[in-house]
Amino acid sequence: MKNYKFILEYDGSRYYGWQRQPEKNTIQGKLENVLSLMCGAEVEVIGAGRTDAGVHARGMAANAVFETDFSCEEIRDYMNRCLPEDIAVKEVREASPRFHARYNATGKTYCYTCHDGEVKSVFDRKYCARLEERMDPERMRRAAEILKGEHDFRNFCVNPRMKKSTVRRVDRIDIERRGEYLVLTFHGTGFLQNMVRIMVGTLLEVGCGRMTPEQVREVLHNPDRQKAGPTAPAQGLCLESVDYD
Repeated sequence: MKNYKFILEYDGSRYYGWQRQPEKNTIQGKLENVLSLMCGAEVEVIGAGRTDAGVHARGMAANAVFETDFSCEEIRDYMNRCLPEDIAVKEVREASPRFHARYNATGKTYCYTCHDGEVKSVFDRKYCARLEERMDPERMRRAAEILKGEHDFRNFCVNPRMKKSTVRRVDRIDIERRGEYLVLTFHGTGFLQNMVRIMVGTLLEVGCGRMTPEQVREVLHNPDRQKAGPTAPAQGLCLESVDYD
């Protein structure tokens, strides 16, 4: 039995997220079905995180322990032949026996794409959120500075009964205007459930003038979840990469 590390990309549009669910179309479920067929035995795939329904990935990391005579390249090619076209295995390599894609991750980069032009985007509609108002990136950048650093992000988590620590460090938030698109990039040691999408929703409230950058500081310390902005739509979010030491 060997431990294998995978780098994956997928279009999450038609999936109920990463995590395996009975009778649901999920990324983890598809991967496990293919690997179990290849090995002739049940295989569990561990992801670096659990992307939500509709969220995409360009660099999801995962690992699985199984026995096979295939080389890493043959495993990759077998999986890509059997997986649907919206999931691809970019890389397979042997990992140390103790490697765990989730617990060993030291950081993640997410990218969120919005379109606020006058005419809606047709061909990118699955990969960006359509905004009805023009955003002010400079206001958003001032608010983003407040979110950077180590904070208790309990108000930016969709799970109000979170029992584990909600303290996280966000060390990078870049907001870039690319014509009619607005791209927000986040890097941190880890993120709570829906945390990135709630941060995006809050920054967009600032960008259109419904919130001030100063109000974002209040959100960080206010126990009322409703003070934060709405959860931004899933299709704009993509997991770009996962860091390991």
